Order: sequence, then structure tokens, then C-alpha cells
Amino acid sequence: MSNIHATAIIDPGAEIADGVVIGPYSVIGDGVRIGAGSEIGSHVVIKGPTSIGEQNRIFQFASIGDEPQDKKYAGETTRLEIGDRNTIREYCSLNRGTANDQGVTRLGNDNWIMAYVHIAHDCDVGNQVIMANNVTLAGHVHVGDHVIMGGFSGAHQFCSIGAHAFLGMYAGVNRDVPPYVTVSGNPAEPKGVNLEGLKRRGFEKDQLRNIRNAYRVLYRSGMRLQEATEEIARLSETQSELTIFLDFLTDQSRRSIIR
Repeated sequence: MSNIHATAIIDPGAEIADGVVIGPYSVIGDGVRIGAGSEIGSHVVIKGPTSIGEQNRIFQFASIGDEPQDKKYAGETTRLEIGDRNTIREYCSLNRGTANDQGVTRLGNDNWIMAYVHIAHDCDVGNQVIMANNVTLAGHVHVGDHVIMGGFSGAHQFCSIGAHAFLGMYAGVNRDVPPYVTVSGNPAEPKGVNLEGLKRRGFEKDQLRNIRNAYRVLYRSGMRLQEATEEIARLSETQSELTIFLDFLTDQSRRSIIR
């Protein structure tokens, strides 16, 4: 059975799985689904349509699944999807999608979202991402797996941030950040490869050497972007860790890369 505080307000149209804990004065709206083992703190507001998976922890005063902050929004039915085992700390806000995109905002699994983070409409955040305090994503931002975003960093609308990238504190991203790359500054500039993060995730020396070489090809060789992409494509034929790097450059970048 669920453990729902007597002061919480639960709409009859909400679906609450077994083992869910809902704290004092929280409000759970129509069209909200909360998976087994999730914990909702006090004074949390969750509006639907919103789907929350299993074993999530949402701390007090978070606002989850409210309308997108988009002046073009006219009441269309859109949604927010949250996966499993996420931690969402105090005062975070996650908005639903808009009809101008796919109509959905997504947060994957095993993410660590610290206080005051804002994830705007139509964002797509992967798995095992860390967002430090006050990170802000404008609309339509895509964030790959294992990305770390330092405190007060942010991303412009429609930017993409590749897997394993690292954004320093206060970094202002206005173009796309390729996988593995560390950026800092406002506007953000490339500063090297996220070596420490990759080591912690078990990348081997040969893989790290290959990634660093691909970074040099892209940023230090003097090649034009097309030439550098072609060279990385050649290298990726025998260096599989460069595949996500190449895929980002050829298929996933939407606002041109930071360079």
C-alpha cells in the first residue's frame, strides 16, 4: 500500500502504485502516474499528463509537469515522462512539452538533479546525468548520457550536449557540445576532453588516447569541419569509442558545434 499523508491532495484521476510515499500538502493532479517505490516530499505539485517511473525521489517544493513556459502554447495536450531512480531536489521545475515539437519532455533514468534546476519544454535528458544547482535548460535542449553540468550553467534553445560532456560552472552554451568534450566560459568554449569522467566510467588508456586524438583533429589540426569529420569517420572504423562522436557531428548537431 502507498503511504499518503492526510493533508496531501490526490486527484481521483491520478494513478499511484504500491509503495509510493507522498508527503504533507503535496498536490497530485489528474493524469499523473507514479510508479512503485517513488517518494514525493512535502509541498510538491505534480500536474498531468505526467508519467513518473519507479523509485524516484522528488524533494519538497518541486514543480513537476506544469504547462510549458511558451507563449505559443494554447492548451494542447502534451506530457512529461520521467524514468526510474531519479533524484530531483528542492525547487526544481520540469515542464511538459509543446505541440511545436514532439509534445513531450523526457528525463531518463538514474539522473541526479540538484536544487533550483529548470528543465524546460521539449527537453530530452538521457541517463545518469548530473545537473548541479541552478542549471537551466531552455526549450528543446537534448542532453546525452553521463553529462555533468556545473552550477549555474545553461543551454540555449535547440542546443544538443553529447554524451560524457562536461560543462563548467556558469558555462553558457549557445552551440552544440560534442561528446566527451569539456567546455567553460560564457559563451562556452572547448577546453579539452573530460578525461576524469571517462576514467571513472572505465574507459581504457587506448580509448582515452583515441578520444584525445579525435579532439585534436577537430579542434587543433586546422582542418575545416568537413575535413575533420571525414578524418574522424576514418578513425572510427577501427576505434568504436569514436562512433558516438561521429554520429553527433553528422546526425545530431542542430546549432553547429562549439569550435
